[in-house]
Amino acid sequence: MSDLVRFGVSLEEELLKKFDRHIRTGKYTNRSEAIRDLIREALVKKEWQENREVTGAITLVYDHHTRELVNKVLDMQHDYHEYILSTQHIHMDHNNCLEIIVTRGKSREIEELYRKLKSMRGIKHAGFSMATIGQELR
Repeated sequence: MSDLVRFGVSLEEELLKKFDRHIRTGKYTNRSEAIRDLIREALVKKEWQENREVTGAITLVYDHHTRELVNKVLDMQHDYHEYILSTQHIHMDHNNCLEIIVTRGKSREIEELYRKLKSMRGIKHAGFSMATIGQELR
């Protein structure tokens, strides 16, 4: 990590109180850690908005007995194979499966893949986690 730089921040008292509560519930050791975390989150979000190369994870929960759904999910993954680093299929119980799809590529294509998977009939839940490949965060 580079040299630390100190700087001052002016806030309304009520906003600072809310931020301090956020710090306590987030288990941060100090305000600086919380501010660094917020800055990193904003920078990752900016990478996604600018259609940069990013990474992320798509999670799907579905009943694998739903007619043709498994094949549709697999076909979609093959259609977007250049953006998929890996997948993990977990049997939650006799009927339900959790699919984790790790992605990397331009954010628009990854978001498009997520929207298409999420909208498939039979998907019980879809989640999405944005991440960075780390080149912008040092």
